[in-house]
Amino acid sequence: MNAPSKAPWLGHRERGSRSATRFMTWLALRCGRRGTSLLLYPICAYFLVFSPRVRSSSRQYLALALGRTPRFTDLWRHYFTFATTVLDRVYFVDGRFGRFDIEVRGLERLRRTLAKGRGCLLLGAHLGSFELLRTLSPEHRLSVNTVMYEENAANITEVVNAQLAPALRERVIVSGEADTMLRIAECLSRGELVGMLGDRSAGSDKTVTCRFFGRDAVFPQGPLRLALCLRVPVYLVAGLYEGGKHYVIHLEPFCEEPNAERAEPTAWTREWAQRYAERLEHFCRLAPYNWFNFYDFWSSSPR
Repeated sequence: MNAPSKAPWLGHRERGSRSATRFMTWLALRCGRRGTSLLLYPICAYFLVFSPRVRSSSRQYLALALGRTPRFTDLWRHYFTFATTVLDRVYFVDGRFGRFDIEVRGLERLRRTLAKGRGCLLLGAHLGSFELLRTLSPEHRLSVNTVMYEENAANITEVVNAQLAPALRERVIVSGEADTMLRIAECLSRGELVGMLGDRSAGSDKTVTCRFFGRDAVFPQGPLRLALCLRVPVYLVAGLYEGGKHYVIHLEPFCEEPNAERAEPTAWTREWAQRYAERLEHFCRLAPYNWFNFYDFWSSSPR
């Protein structure tokens, strides 16, 4: 176990100005997805040429996920998939889900878990679109709250979330605030869903080292410790982009009875963090271009 003073990904600030992000958001809402998507080509080309560290990290990851040396077309597809999900985030936040073909797998089992009267933690990753969780609220009559860490992508988060209706904004829980844990506990006690990302540590978090694609990688303990403390079931969630307008939300039961009474909590956390890493690797192999950790994920030391 360790707690690095600064997580590597925090050193990779988003590129691009807030005004440019605001313009792209305005354009997306006014001109539609098809027209705005044309701008993604020069944008991706620019970043592919002028972001050597990101390009190197993409190549490193793709070599593991694809099981071969990635070609230039693989790097391009990785960048373009990310850019597309960022663009689509505008429409998801604005509630325009009907413009997409969104398939939800595993929903009925999740409903049966919620029918027991407990809330549920939805544990995701920087894989595909986390914003798709919002579709579970209007379309499937579920109360979904999302925990978000806003610092590293402040431009996109502030501009895009400005489109949020007040009712949805209330369901965003900012990570790292004084009342973050209290708000999460309150939502779960009401039998609601709370979505969290479990693949990045903010640096001050306690972490655990797991095997991921055959290498050591650091994962935060926080989400699993929270589930264990509150005794709430955990489902894995991945909103994967499959091209065109098609997304698939995978809801998979992960740990329905968190209990460490017969095992030391640290050992329990290590075991389940490793299981999480293994399932995350499965989804990365299933949709390799949907992984959006554009930094050296396997380095636990700050840069």
